[in-house]
Amino acid sequence: MLDKIFKPQEVEEKIYKMWEDGGLFTPSSDPKKKPFTIVLPLPNANDPMHMGHALFAVEDIMVRYHRMKGEPTLWLPGGDHAGIETQFVFEKHLAKEGKSRFDFDRDTLYKMIWDFAEKNKDLNKGQMKRLGFSLDWSRYHYSLEPKILEMVLETFRKLFKDDLVYRGERIVNYCTRCGTAFSELEVDYVERKDTLYYLKYGPFVLATTRPETKFGDTAVAFHPGDKRYEKYLGQEIEIPGVNGLFKVKVVADEDIDPDFGTGIEKVTPAHDAMDYEIGKRHGLPVKKVIGLDGRLTELAGRFSGMKINQARTAVYETMKEMGLIDHIDENYVHNVAVCYRCKTIIEPMVVPQWFVKIKPLVKPAVEAVKKGKTKIFPKKRFEKMYFDWMEKIHDWNISRSIVWGPRIPVWYCLDCNPEIQINFISSGEKINGTYSQLKEKHTVEEINKGLQSLIVSKDATYQLNNDGCDKCGSKDVLQETDTFDTWFLSGQWPVNTLKCNPGDFEYFYPTSVLDTMWDILNAWVSRMMMLGIYLTGEVPFAVTHMHARVVDKLGQKMSKSKGNVMDPIVMVDKYGADALRMALVIGVAPASDIAISEEKIKGQRNFANKVWNVARFILASTEGKEIKEFGPLMPTVSGSATPKEHFWCYAVFSEISDLAKDVTQDLNDYRFGQASEKLYEYFWHKFADVHLETSKALLESDQAPYVRDTLRHSLETLLKLLHPFMPFVTEAIWQQLPQKHHDPLIISKWPILDVELH
Repeated sequence: MLDKIFKPQEVEEKIYKMWEDGGLFTPSSDPKKKPFTIVLPLPNANDPMHMGHALFAVEDIMVRYHRMKGEPTLWLPGGDHAGIETQFVFEKHLAKEGKSRFDFDRDTLYKMIWDFAEKNKDLNKGQMKRLGFSLDWSRYHYSLEPKILEMVLETFRKLFKDDLVYRGERIVNYCTRCGTAFSELEVDYVERKDTLYYLKYGPFVLATTRPETKFGDTAVAFHPGDKRYEKYLGQEIEIPGVNGLFKVKVVADEDIDPDFGTGIEKVTPAHDAMDYEIGKRHGLPVKKVIGLDGRLTELAGRFSGMKINQARTAVYETMKEMGLIDHIDENYVHNVAVCYRCKTIIEPMVVPQWFVKIKPLVKPAVEAVKKGKTKIFPKKRFEKMYFDWMEKIHDWNISRSIVWGPRIPVWYCLDCNPEIQINFISSGEKINGTYSQLKEKHTVEEINKGLQSLIVSKDATYQLNNDGCDKCGSKDVLQETDTFDTWFLSGQWPVNTLKCNPGDFEYFYPTSVLDTMWDILNAWVSRMMMLGIYLTGEVPFAVTHMHARVVDKLGQKMSKSKGNVMDPIVMVDKYGADALRMALVIGVAPASDIAISEEKIKGQRNFANKVWNVARFILASTEGKEIKEFGPLMPTVSGSATPKEHFWCYAVFSEISDLAKDVTQDLNDYRFGQASEKLYEYFWHKFADVHLETSKALLESDQAPYVRDTLRHSLETLLKLLHPFMPFVTEAIWQQLPQKHHDPLIISKWPILDVELH
């Protein structure tokens, strides 16, 4: 007999343990059956779950549904070391102790971050269990596992061998605070009001927000056909400046907006992405006037060593004194690129980095979607986003100048590259200089032991082994200090994780569905498509499903700064996992925003209680009574039954049969919001409010056995339909049913739909 009230806090942990101990999440390979596989979008292993992670409930709905259909079902979990994010958090921890990353050699710093990460590495495992996620924990993988790392390094070597990876000097998004480059996908944009300076440039007046970069100007440019400036095209113009005269070339380029400022702009190829492309097209020199430390270089003359904002003010004041300022606009509003982690303004820099040649990888990844080998859902919105991104994609910068992550497996010979800039620590002293300057006082062993970072010119020679120099035979080699972009590792995740267990890759790859939020369609999905096809010849997943975004009840994105963050585990503690899961999916259209609130979760807690109370009534009404065996949706109703009972039984099972068909179709079509809403509406407002009330009188008639049969078998079918959405309350009830013909509900058979109604 069920208790009067459903108490999720008392049953959820026990039920999950029963599932896990019973090995019910671990599938067996069956060559006669097609498996259903999902790879969990790996969360940061060191972070607690947020409400967005709770939407993994969508994946749990899918795997529970396919498991109940009898398919070998694998939901493979994992955790991400989260490169820059973890290091950024650790650096904040160091700052509280009055220290920084520059106080340690890279090996020491790596070990410190490792120990820091290990303390919290499994933080979200327990939280995912609290939400009922039926992941196969026996197959859990961490992105820094030795097996995973070796496969990542081997992918790099394969790309190198196939001439798809190279070291080049191109403009990148550089954060002077984090000390690393980022891809365009890792840059945020904020609207700011800045000063727009109108500078006198010889015969021109031009507008810029960055007078401090003028020392790197190598041209001025206007839009082709602009009559105001055509007479200057191709000329070299001498410009008076704060450090004396300098020359710029006048060019015409389609990228210039004739409506911005005065229609002519200064071109600084080293410090602006558009200017860099203009410079390439017109053969302009690249002059680096901002260093990796965010200070002006020696090219700035008397302004060298100044930080950017300080230099901006100083250059403006000097130009004003010299009469080189036409006027200023202090209310210029524009978008500014900032680091997605620390919010420091991004500096475009021309820096030697490692790149993947992306175009050869893009073509098969695009063709796979066009031919339907991988379907993107919802199609209309997200296929276009995918194709648009793939069309404009640039070579992929996979270098990150951080410690936390797999180090790029490339070595530089110091004898062949004596001008390598080396930063290292020896006996507590910070030392930097070129190898040619350092080698008289410091051994390579000493340098390597205290190594922090290398700055290597674009022309340096390198090799993919550390056995000594292939060219001169010297044993004095140092490994590249850049690590891989985290997306390079996670882009291989489905392939590498399934290759860790013998037989898994052959049986479970390609996976069935990738479920993730649309905001990483470009960052992750596209890269898994490219690398998956490159490494295996097959797409990594048959379907990529873009789920919704969680927002607060006012429709605003959740963030700590807004104070509207909701902790999913706190909600589970208060209302139970089933309530939170249903609140996150019910009625939600594919890829739309999910407005979550405590009131909504509380409402679904009430629904869980309703399910419990209905089951309590039915179990009490059928306790000790024989329930006939019959087809899953409809008993044969005896001809001796009165018309009233006959039609009542028929109506109930006919409705449930239609409901089962609708819910099954919705699940097949990824309409989880509609499926859950139909179940909620039918169970509460039709089955409980109407049929259950009618049954109370019928149970007093001479046809009570038929009514009891109908109630019990209806309950069993509805529990099965509800189970993927509300696994705990349904399993708790199922365990109270007579056990002679019941396995745990989690592996019970999904309702058969083609039952003839008698």
